[in-house]
Amino acid sequence: MNSETLRILDSIARDRNVDREQLIRDLEMAMISAARRHFNSLDLEEFGCDMDRLSGRIAIWRNLPDGGREDIPLSSLGRIPAQTAKQVMIQKFREDERNSLMEDFAKRQGEIVTGTVTRQEGPALIVQVDRAEAFMPKSEQIPGEMFKPGDRIRCLVLDVRDGGSQVKIVLSRGSPDFIRRLFEAEVPEVAERVIEIKALAREPGQRCKVAVASVDSKVDAKGACIGVRGSRIRNIVDEVNGEKIDIVLWNESSQVLISNAVRPAAVEEVSLCFELGRATIIVREDQLSLAIGKRGQNVRLAARLTGWDIDILTPPEFTKGLDILQETLRPIEGVTDEMLDKLGALGMISVFDIEEIGPTVLVAELGVDEELANHICSAASDRARLVQIEREREQAEAAARAAEDAAATDAILGGEGGPAAEPDAQAESQADSILGG
Repeated sequence: MNSETLRILDSIARDRNVDREQLIRDLEMAMISAARRHFNSLDLEEFGCDMDRLSGRIAIWRNLPDGGREDIPLSSLGRIPAQTAKQVMIQKFREDERNSLMEDFAKRQGEIVTGTVTRQEGPALIVQVDRAEAFMPKSEQIPGEMFKPGDRIRCLVLDVRDGGSQVKIVLSRGSPDFIRRLFEAEVPEVAERVIEIKALAREPGQRCKVAVASVDSKVDAKGACIGVRGSRIRNIVDEVNGEKIDIVLWNESSQVLISNAVRPAAVEEVSLCFELGRATIIVREDQLSLAIGKRGQNVRLAARLTGWDIDILTPPEFTKGLDILQETLRPIEGVTDEMLDKLGALGMISVFDIEEIGPTVLVAELGVDEELANHICSAASDRARLVQIEREREQAEAAARAAEDAAATDAILGGEGGPAAEPDAQAESQADSILGG
């Protein structure tokens, strides 16, 4: 019986990945609880228990007031204390298993694991990963993906939480870190840190931009990530259900990085305003839609990748903004061409920028006094209101023209049906006459 107990403990420790010594200590605590229950004792120190680690023999004793101890036969404890010991053992073993899971998956947080889909609870997927049941909320799934019970799935261990009686393991396929780990798995240079992933911006299921840099000048970071004939990047794209992945070359120069990030659009010029945290990029008219992307996705991801707010202007729009700014500020006494050039160099390219940054920045950057700075901001603010009114008027006129063009088109299409019907009716009548004749 004693050796059988040891075999059971060894089996539990192996199957549930729990320390054998911890199970033995739990068993000893359960036997002490049974003895206290049998003797109706509240003294935590009154009883003791020891299990021989080799033979499995269990010894229970009672500590006497004179310092001695009295051995207690196991058979004398009875049925009710034995049931108490059983309940304590089950509770302790479950706690040990929970702690083991918590420790194991806490170490694996941020890693990719492979599991099996067991079921779906509402919008969440329940996935069996090794000996633990984890869940993937809707927000961490890739839109459009469908899984059935029994499907194998690769996920990122996003979070491990202590849920009291159980461990809550949160999985993700929509996290940017999932893409990062896939690159480490598919591109040896990334795993070996020869190529670094500097930044990553992602809209799951649609598009992702990854900025990479090589610490070795002999290694082409972009080419290594793409692989021979696109083999490496294709494996990653297939794993994320066809999501488009753009590889961007990292550069310490923000201007170069922003130009790379908005590709495939070709950028003419980049103007940075550090005070506003904004980059204005100038692109040709034929590159405008490419730079913006579908529903603004390209510029949105580029902004998140680089950490800059990005505005896109065509050359005429950029020039017009500068002209209005100069027309507004040049007549002000004390404003010089050198100041205007410096404003342009600082990325302040419109009256709206001057209105937003305020006089304090102008005093610090241009070296002007506070009175002149307030005058400049006041003039820019007044002109900005006029420009905004003009823009709204132009937009209203453009909308009206579009409505007129649509109405005219409908009228033309509608008119074609009327006249065309008469000759057809006349021809039909003539045909009937000929046939009748």
